[in-house]
Parts: sequence; C-alpha cells; structure tokens
Amino acid sequence: MSIRINLDVMMARRHIAAGDLADRIGITPANLSILKNNKAKAVRFSTLEALCRELDCQPGDILEYLPDEEETP
Repeated sequence: MSIRINLDVMMARRHIAAGDLADRIGITPANLSILKNNKAKAVRFSTLEALCRELDCQPGDILEYLPDEEETP
C-alpha cells in the first residue's frame, strides 16, 4: 500500500506557486518540496489543515490511497 500526495495537482488547479504556498502555510519551501515529490514519511494534521485552507480543498483532494498490485483480487 502507498499514499500518494497530489499536492502539485491542487496547486496547478489553484494557480499557486510553491514559494507562495509555503509562505502562506508557514513551512519552508524545502519541506513543501518534500511533500510535493512524495518523499514525506508523515504529514502533520496542522500542515494538512493549512494546505486545505489555502487550497480550498478537502484532505482527500490531496491524499490518495493506492493498494499494492498483489493486494487486489
């Protein structure tokens, strides 16, 4: 199983640059890049809440569950 972070998709839909979003939610551009590139091991709820607030979306718009191929019947 894996969780994909579709942050780049939401940012494109909202026409917001990474640097602007990082400033608005109070994290470093480097940490936002880690999220955007699916390198994060965890996401704080406070960060997820700030992302949803600034992007006017729901957590499910950003996070996507992908089952392993061997798990599907």
